[in-house]
Amino acid sequence: MIYFIGAGPGDVELITVKGQRLLKSCDVVVYAGSLVNPQILKQAKHGAKIYNSASMNLEEIIDVMKKAFENGQDVARLHTGDPSIYGAIREQMEALEGLNIPYEVIPGVSSFAASSAVLKRELTVPGKSQTVILTRAEGRTPVPEEENLKALAQHKATMVIFLSVDKIEKIAGQLAEAYGSHTPAAVVYKATWDDQKIVCGTLADIAAKVKKEGINKTALILVGDFLGDEYEVSCLYDKHFSHGYR
Repeated sequence: MIYFIGAGPGDVELITVKGQRLLKSCDVVVYAGSLVNPQILKQAKHGAKIYNSASMNLEEIIDVMKKAFENGQDVARLHTGDPSIYGAIREQMEALEGLNIPYEVIPGVSSFAASSAVLKRELTVPGKSQTVILTRAEGRTPVPEEENLKALAQHKATMVIFLSVDKIEKIAGQLAEAYGSHTPAAVVYKATWDDQKIVCGTLADIAAKVKKEGINKTALILVGDFLGDEYEVSCLYDKHFSHGYR
């Protein structure tokens, strides 16, 4: 069996119990070396054969999985965060289906959830935002025209931007046109890692602050009024608000 496992955002304790159990039992481990914390490999089965997919192409990765399966071995395919978000697992799963090799996807803690946690902010606060947009800016890989940042910014929802911090100046300028330059913004570099950095500001000054910190990769950009101090109290625990359990 092939297991696609979300290894979490960085902290080795943020892999799920199920993911950890499978990692400890698999004979072969293929991990996304450019992003997955290598310390998590200490939890791998003793004697497991370990491959770093950062230097491998799709065909090489599938070949490793195929040979392991033919030898009766289980494979842990470790992806950073949760593999469903920018994990490039669709083509891997379809390749395995073409070879009639069974697989399972084990969800993980995404870096956007980890960033919210270290910022100590709720992404969906009443009266400010009930929608979260997970996106990325166009780079070497294009995005659909209708999903460009200017179009998405019109919603003024909580926005979390992956894989784009190297374009922070351009992004802040584009978003400021819709959100307003005073809107809070934050950049979280390597959330939950030992060398984590948090930079907070507004769309007017976040780019300069990020450049001063020398952050140009492995970071998320978070934008929206959820980062501010003003919001409406939830009805969920209001003693005057009744629901099915109260």
